[in-house]
Amino acid sequence: MKNSKNLQFFTPKPSSFEGAILLDTGISAGFPIPTDDFETTRVSLDEELIKNKSTTFFAKVKGQSMIGAGLNNDDLLVIDRSLEPSNNKIAVCFIDGDFTVKRLRVEGTEVWLQPENPDYPKIKITEENDFIIWGIVTNVIKKV
Repeated sequence: MKNSKNLQFFTPKPSSFEGAILLDTGISAGFPIPTDDFETTRVSLDEELIKNKSTTFFAKVKGQSMIGAGLNNDDLLVIDRSLEPSNNKIAVCFIDGDFTVKRLRVEGTEVWLQPENPDYPKIKITEENDFIIWGIVTNVIKKV
């Protein structure tokens, strides 16, 4: 497990789990739905959330710089390294020895890392930075 100031990478334990039961009728936030007609369909989150298995990784958010984008401390990110970075995507970046997750802002030839919390400053990428866009965040999994 690699720890960084803003992300914690990890490898899930191998599993032969075939997926959880899917209630595909929807869950009512109003009146209860009768449970008589539920089918026993199973869904695997790997199949739903991961498009490129060999280039997809998981990491936990550490910190509060992206709370405005709905990324909170200890949320689990699904990151795909095969996706092309572009303006407005949320990316995991390696900058000057640390991993961070920020929104990409591309303005002409300038690249900025934009936090989604006004308490944190934008980071302008310059030639002096050791900088790599490591992957694009495709999904976030939250505990409630």
